[in-house]
Amino acid sequence: VQLQASGGGLVRPGGSLRLSCAVNGTIFRLNAVGWYRQTPGKQRELVAAITGRDSITYADSVRGRFTISRDNAKNTVYLHMNSLKPDDTGVYYCNALVDDYGRGYYWGQGTDVTVSS
Repeated sequence: VQLQASGGGLVRPGGSLRLSCAVNGTIFRLNAVGWYRQTPGKQRELVAAITGRDSITYADSVRGRFTISRDNAKNTVYLHMNSLKPDDTGVYYCNALVDDYGRGYYWGQGTDVTVSS
């Protein structure tokens, strides 16, 4: 199982980005998927998560601006980020709970988001 995160980049404050987390490999079921953000000197923090039953959680700092969604046919989870702020800058990682020949958590490689004028 491999997770491929993409969609990061440089954006001005107030702008938007859409991150994608594609889960590839032999997958019997894609369960919960979360997007995490890491900035220098800080612990990786949960930004948004979606369960296999589409229950959604957001960090207070992004609620109302970010939207997480999933396309089960493509085993892909998206993070739509609007009204971006400089504090949203960081490396964004996705994490997925996957049923393959067992059950386990997998991490993607991270995608850089920089919000700056």
